[in-house]
Amino acid sequence: MPEHILLPGLKAVRRRPEAWLFVVILIVGTVFALTARDFLSLPNVIDLLETYSVQAIMAMGLFVVLVSGGIDISFAATASVAQYSAALIATQLGMPAPLVIAGGLAIGAALGCVNAALIHYFRITSIIATIAMMSISFSLLMYFSGGKSIYTLPDWWTDRIVFWQTETASRDLARVTLPIVVMVVVALFTWAWMTRSSIGRQIYAMGGNPEAARRIGIGIGKLQFVAYGYLGLMAALAGLLQAHRVGESVPNAMFNTELAVLSAAVLGGASLTGGIGTVPGVLLGIILLAILQNGLNLLGVSSYFFQIVIGLTILISTSITVISSRRGRRHRIIAEAQAHG
Repeated sequence: MPEHILLPGLKAVRRRPEAWLFVVILIVGTVFALTARDFLSLPNVIDLLETYSVQAIMAMGLFVVLVSGGIDISFAATASVAQYSAALIATQLGMPAPLVIAGGLAIGAALGCVNAALIHYFRITSIIATIAMMSISFSLLMYFSGGKSIYTLPDWWTDRIVFWQTETASRDLARVTLPIVVMVVVALFTWAWMTRSSIGRQIYAMGGNPEAARRIGIGIGKLQFVAYGYLGLMAALAGLLQAHRVGESVPNAMFNTELAVLSAAVLGGASLTGGIGTVPGVLLGIILLAILQNGLNLLGVSSYFFQIVIGLTILISTSITVISSRRGRRHRIIAEAQAHG
């Protein structure tokens, strides 16, 4: 292949976070495969997918908010409130499955819309508004629940739904279950919605340049409700699936997962300044963090070290975003100066 065709292609690949993430995943996966026993076994890989399916679903919603130019720290609290409320509807009121699921999802979407209202109508900075909502939602949940878990979920909620299973030579079962399938469906829908629909393109435009988007007639307020409402919906769905996985509703089960999901999103290329990001990149970010945590656990490394990894991920990713935006701004200024010179 001619060099003048190959080199631009290689440069384009190098600029994409997904390409770098894929290479890093291969390297880290190889290291753990050589050092951690059973790391690459089929049961471990599928168990890893199911374990992180809940975080991946929340990451899809957070991805939309980040692309829109906002940020949301309250989605884990939203997931907890929606899950526990649905559990109460199922156990105390005895409602059927469709109403319980619809009620839980509606509560999540409503809490997301409350965030959007605070940001749009009251002009509160998104991070401040969502931190406040996180504190209020979680504190109210713990106050009214007394911190008590609900163990009497109906069978339709707790029964395992298996789409495929196989038994390995070591007689371990590997099963593709409902959370994995839902994660794949949500990821495909989010990708198609954000890249193929007019609303998705408008969300990218709003995140990239809100003022320009407003001038061409894009409804900023409407899109904020769509973005934050979608994250609330995905958080509620993740909460319902988490209760399905563990067979109970625990008020603080989703607490402290915000940073892991946020770090996966920014690691995957979703910019904290808005307008940038892809679904494959976010999924690769989730996969990398899952591999790191699982590999370190298999090696017996303290879980606190993984929290250090998450903190460093956010710091490095944010620094790269700021540096890139400064370079882009400087290039635009130089180009404009040359054009007028």
